[in-house]
Amino acid sequence: MSTKDASNSKKQRNKTSRWVLTVFFVTILVSGTISFVSDEIMSQSGIAVAFLILLIIVLIGIIFDIIGVAVTSADETPFHSMAARKVPGAQESIRLLRKAERVSSICNDVVGDICGVVSGAASATISAQILGKFEFTWPMVISLVMSAVVAGLTVGGKAIGKTFAVNSSTTIVHLVGETLYFFHHIPDMLQRKAKNKR
Repeated sequence: MSTKDASNSKKQRNKTSRWVLTVFFVTILVSGTISFVSDEIMSQSGIAVAFLILLIIVLIGIIFDIIGVAVTSADETPFHSMAARKVPGAQESIRLLRKAERVSSICNDVVGDICGVVSGAASATISAQILGKFEFTWPMVISLVMSAVVAGLTVGGKAIGKTFAVNSSTTIVHLVGETLYFFHHIPDMLQRKAKNKR
């Protein structure tokens, strides 16, 4: 192995190590924050609101799983044509596809696992609320039913989502690209509005 190859290999290892550490600490921070906020809101809400929050958490996990699968399945070629025609979101889509491994890791692993942990905690909170309002001979049954419902919704939703992601990967990636384009251009839009008011 040449000195250049060894240097490149070392740089790649350092880059990977930094990425793993970043993901590790970001996951801890985000997971802890979301768990704390959702627990606080759910403990002060009724069963219906708590269940709605649980469904939203599960839905977020499914949506990000779809994005992660779509990014790894999509072909870059159509986006070059869009970029040439200056279609909004095309450049952002190309950047997503060129970093497919990291995008997939964030969407499927980081966000997916966070939503899994938080939805588990949320189902435990709902179980406690149900047990507090009603008399049950076997409290464990409620906990098991809630865990089963969450698992069923998550696994079933992700199974449907993966099929959709593979079949519509270009559309999904472009939609995410358009969303990123919109957020990147918010300052420009605000500046234009401010100029128009003068």
